[in-house]
Amino acid sequence: MKLTWKQNIESLEKNFTEACQDENFVKLVKELKLTKKEALLITSKLIDTTNELKNCENCQGLNKCKNHFQGHVSIPKKTNKVYFTYVPCKYLKQKIKEQQTNEKMANINQDARMKDIDITDKKRLKVIKWLDNFYQNYHLNTKNKGLYLHGNFGCGKTFLISALFNELKSEKQISAEIIYFPELLRTLKNDWEFYEEKIRTYEKVDLLCIDDIGAEKVSEWSRDEVLGTILQTRMNQNKATFFTSNLTLDELEKHFQTNASLEETLKSRRIMERITQLSTPLELISENRRN
Repeated sequence: MKLTWKQNIESLEKNFTEACQDENFVKLVKELKLTKKEALLITSKLIDTTNELKNCENCQGLNKCKNHFQGHVSIPKKTNKVYFTYVPCKYLKQKIKEQQTNEKMANINQDARMKDIDITDKKRLKVIKWLDNFYQNYHLNTKNKGLYLHGNFGCGKTFLISALFNELKSEKQISAEIIYFPELLRTLKNDWEFYEEKIRTYEKVDLLCIDDIGAEKVSEWSRDEVLGTILQTRMNQNKATFFTSNLTLDELEKHFQTNASLEETLKSRRIMERITQLSTPLELISENRRN
């Protein structure tokens, strides 16, 4: 049954009156300086915006987004008329910024060579000597212990290991991979079809660096099924494995515990045993070179 003009107006009035019970809705109308007539015509869209803003207030990350378009909120703008546009939330902005930074650093690291390493910073000399010694003595079919390189953000940890890997790939024709661990987990979750293939690749590659370990959100799956599986296989096959992190080994052990139970403590220690058997810990505290 088709509503009359009067019935339509009454319906709009009712929706608007009910919406005004929400102080956030009223606040939004005032901020936009809308007349009642203007607000009546877009009440439903204003309600959507109000609900999405509420979702954003309590949101814990992109994976928990409840809005219509993940990582976006519908925001009204008023010029001569009111229109709605989707604006990225703080989590999406952060993700985009991280991706841009990672892409930029990946391009730099792709061309890194040991001759490009800055040797004027005395704080880096111990790490540089370790890398040079590894380069000089690396043999594919012997047991080679990698490096757990931890230190402050942006001090060049990934660049140093990239330079080493690039030299070894060029001079000794070995295979090497550097995987940004938080991104790896996101990729595996979104691409189950190639899950086993990717895991096997990281298990078998001659040199592997797990970059920024400790920056990921920990779950039993990421810790035991992904990381634990890769590390166990590489231990069994004597594959050199490197790590970069902003965390010390003690801090990383605490990071791997999802709760304070004895079971979680043991699982975390099991992962740490694999890491310490595969790598030598060294600290690098230096200036932020990303600036």
